[in-house]
Amino acid sequence: MSAYRNLSIAQKQIVWAWAFLAVPVLFYVSIRFYPTANAFLLAFQEWNLLGTRRWAGIDNFVKLWHDPVFWIVFKNTMLYLIIGTPISLLISFIVAYHLDKVRFMHGFIRALYFLPFLTSTVAMAWVWRWFYQPVPIGLFNNFLASLGISQIAFLNSTSNALPAILAPAVWAGLGFQIIIFMAGLRAIPQTYYEAARIDGVSWWTTLWEITLPLLKPTIVFIVVFSSIGFLRIFDQVFNMTTNNPGGPLNSTKPLVLMIYDTAFNGYNMGYAAAQTVVLFTVLLLVSLLQLRILRDR
Repeated sequence: MSAYRNLSIAQKQIVWAWAFLAVPVLFYVSIRFYPTANAFLLAFQEWNLLGTRRWAGIDNFVKLWHDPVFWIVFKNTMLYLIIGTPISLLISFIVAYHLDKVRFMHGFIRALYFLPFLTSTVAMAWVWRWFYQPVPIGLFNNFLASLGISQIAFLNSTSNALPAILAPAVWAGLGFQIIIFMAGLRAIPQTYYEAARIDGVSWWTTLWEITLPLLKPTIVFIVVFSSIGFLRIFDQVFNMTTNNPGGPLNSTKPLVLMIYDTAFNGYNMGYAAAQTVVLFTVLLLVSLLQLRILRDR
């Protein structure tokens, strides 16, 4: 305490600043950084949760490289990303663009779009699973039957299962993206649009030359946020394919579900950690891409 009393006011402020910063630093070291480092170490070991860890070198990664199921799962994960991100981006922008011009019951309509984002993902997945059931249970197949159209095996087909799971995943995230897009649209100064109207600029040119360029930071954020979400998709797949986790012939199985299955059903923690490292690397590359786009701005 005597040393603290001898400090100047500026030095005391620095001490208090580091004291407050120590709380989040300790939190991230113990909750984030240590488990991450431990996972990287575990990727080079063999462990079944009960015995002692045994050093395995790069055996887990070699096994991963020659695992045909991994490449199916990796392709599925990339499909979730490549298909889901642009579709969700396009739909959310169209809705936000037109909703921004609505004045009647604007807040109520916006809340309706945001409601799915607040809904439990598990409950939502089970509702959509009910929609996809065959006649006489499933809502969609009942509707098709009323039109005289044959049933569709939404969740039991290798070609239909992944889009069927991707649909509720896209729908669930639209509310958040719409709100962010609307915030970006409201931040654009109206003087640009007034000048465009005075000059007689068309609607399409205004959209392409004014709105979209000024929305670039918002678009970058939504693309990266959405991409990370689709790369980490788990709840929809796990709950909609409980009878056959990962869908028929692993046609819907993402990397996160494979990690879960390897770790807690196969008790192969080292192999699961190697898969986690691959997922971390993909997420890191997406983040670096975001930084590059922002730097080019």
